[in-house]
Amino acid sequence: MASAYKRILLKLSGEAMAGSQRFGLDFDRVLEICASVKKCADAGLEIGIVVGGGNFWRGRSGGKMDRTRADHMGMLATVINSLALADALEQLGVNIRVQTAIAMQEIAEPYIRNRAVNHLKNGRLVVFGCGTGNPFFSTDTAAALRAAEIDADVIFKATNVDGVYDSDPKLNPDACRFETLSYMDILKDGLGVMDSTAASLCMDNKIPILVFSLQDPDNIYRAAMGEKIGTIIS
Repeated sequence: MASAYKRILLKLSGEAMAGSQRFGLDFDRVLEICASVKKCADAGLEIGIVVGGGNFWRGRSGGKMDRTRADHMGMLATVINSLALADALEQLGVNIRVQTAIAMQEIAEPYIRNRAVNHLKNGRLVVFGCGTGNPFFSTDTAAALRAAEIDADVIFKATNVDGVYDSDPKLNPDACRFETLSYMDILKDGLGVMDSTAASLCMDNKIPILVFSLQDPDNIYRAAMGEKIGTIIS
């Protein structure tokens, strides 16, 4: 089956790495996610991944801590997850590189845009750690930024719900799921898919966002093959 895209940016939450335990790493769950990513790579897709760090730490949850320092701690949490993804993908036979926005050359390459694109063109998957490398920016914004920099066709935002709803489906059994939305719908209605900075960056650079559930990790492959799942924002 031919892919519907050439190059994708996959955004994974830190919580996805924790599985049912909701904190830390569930490596079996990481392997399940990476098995679906491998199927995409085997189908010829060029794949970049941005992963959050919420399974270990969220900067905005730092309480009385200085926000900049708390965000730097969150960036380090994303590196733990990036290395876990790299290990799982290597075990599955995927050629992988980790690049970080904050230099830590003993464990990862520094983020260099041209090097990242060269890796993708040569069949290597790239995991981007440390978000944007700056405090006050979410990993959703990092995903939008990296997608723009590497000329990704689409952002896959894998979440814990199967798309974007008009209200919280966990609280409202009559919540309606959207099949399509515009960037302005996200910004105007505050639908909570991603922060306004990330949505604006995608809008300015005309990068579509596909939001779908990661409860079944194979949804990553289904989305890559063009199956109608989730909500597309464009």
